[in-house]
Amino acid sequence: MQESAVTSAAKVQEALSHWAPRFLANGVDPNDLSGLASRIDDWDGWCPAWCQVGSAHEELGREALDEGRLRSGGEHLARAAVYYHFAKFLLVQDREQMSQAHGRAVRCLADALPHLDPPGERLEVPFAGTRLAGVLRVPPGPGPHPVVVLVPGLDSAKEELRTTETTFLERGLATLSVDGPGQGEAEYDLAIRADWGPPGAAILDALEARRDLDTSRVGVWGVSLGGYYAARWSAADHRVRACIALGGPYDLGEAWPNLPQLTRDAFRVRSGAADDQEAEARARLLTLEGWASRVTCPLLVVAGKQDRIFHWSQAARLAEEAGGPTTMLLLEEGNHTCANVVYRHRPRSADWMSRQLGA
Repeated sequence: MQESAVTSAAKVQEALSHWAPRFLANGVDPNDLSGLASRIDDWDGWCPAWCQVGSAHEELGREALDEGRLRSGGEHLARAAVYYHFAKFLLVQDREQMSQAHGRAVRCLADALPHLDPPGERLEVPFAGTRLAGVLRVPPGPGPHPVVVLVPGLDSAKEELRTTETTFLERGLATLSVDGPGQGEAEYDLAIRADWGPPGAAILDALEARRDLDTSRVGVWGVSLGGYYAARWSAADHRVRACIALGGPYDLGEAWPNLPQLTRDAFRVRSGAADDQEAEARARLLTLEGWASRVTCPLLVVAGKQDRIFHWSQAARLAEEAGGPTTMLLLEEGNHTCANVVYRHRPRSADWMSRQLGA
């Protein structure tokens, strides 16, 4: 495998610099993060350190379940899944170690699902000879419920999205957090793809088989590269009634030179590229040029002016070219995906989606 030019120690600092607010926003305890940051000296130590702390949370969860404290057990295990996910989220240079940590994340979340409030269930969507794994959660009360599909980014997965799910669930919206091509469980079999019409159609087809969901009221929310996927999906399939693009690019190739090396390494591997040159060529295929105008459903574009990964002007371009009613939420202090100010956009985004889908 091609070696990165960034030193092992620098990768740790790069990860913390770019994504520490994201870790906290998505369920990592601040004290745990402080301890991890102080003792991880190089990138080789990243995964073992996160797994060690994740194991402590998993142990609390298993103990709680054994004692019949089911709600606590579910909370501990769901948190453990987040830690195991962040252990492997960019660990593409060691596939064996990455898959082991990933397996623990998937197992912990699966064991947590029956005990969450509301509970969740695993949903597998047939696609391209394999399946896309997702977590479906339905709010209490009479259905059928409108549903929001949550699409992760380049290095995120369904295990990371529980706190976002909660914001929608509290407003009467069901949620499906799904690993698409090149993401989470699907990254071992399916490469990243520019066209999200086909996987999106497969997901909607699967949801239409559910009696507890109102698939005439389906929204899509995507984060980071998932924001691009959400827009491409909405442009291709008009069953999508509303779309939120959070911190996504308009053109990944345009952003390529300024991406962190960790991000470029992850894209190279998850896109199936042989080297950086081929990876950049594949990144240039991920563009909304010619597609943004086809997004005719209501669209909310969220971006931060301090985003060092995807410049906010890319989000603004999507908002300007979209073919339907569009709202742009540009946060002056927001970093990448505005993870440092989630209170400024998560509730507002969920309120907006609730209005669009009539929850």
